[in-house]
Amino acid sequence: MKIDRPDTRRARIEMLPLIDIVFLLLVFFIYAMLSMAVHRGLPVVLPTSSTAKIDKKLLVSVSIKSDGTIYVDEEQVQIENLTNVLAERAKEKIEPGVLLFADHTIKYQQLFRVLDQIRTAGLSRISLQAEADK
Repeated sequence: MKIDRPDTRRARIEMLPLIDIVFLLLVFFIYAMLSMAVHRGLPVVLPTSSTAKIDKKLLVSVSIKSDGTIYVDEEQVQIENLTNVLAERAKEKIEPGVLLFADHTIKYQQLFRVLDQIRTAGLSRISLQAEADK
């Protein structure tokens, strides 16, 4: 005699809840990446920062004082000679870079003239430095 067993279903993984969870994880990580995006550009209020820090890997220091005088590593340089001086300093360094210290009272035109001279010298690693908030 044959015993009648109830129909047993095989256990299966439901796909819809799995798809919902994967979608929520995807949305979460996209949102997290967008919130960590670095906005590049010049801030409107310069030059204060609560986390100001000098990058030690950048090796050449260019300073612009409030009266417009330019210094390369504490040596006064005319704007016309800035490209030549920076090109010489770049030859001495393995990975040349520039720390640019600009007084907050100088005009943007003066700052961009100096930036153009730095780029003309072949230096592309430029870091605008800020003073820490007190």
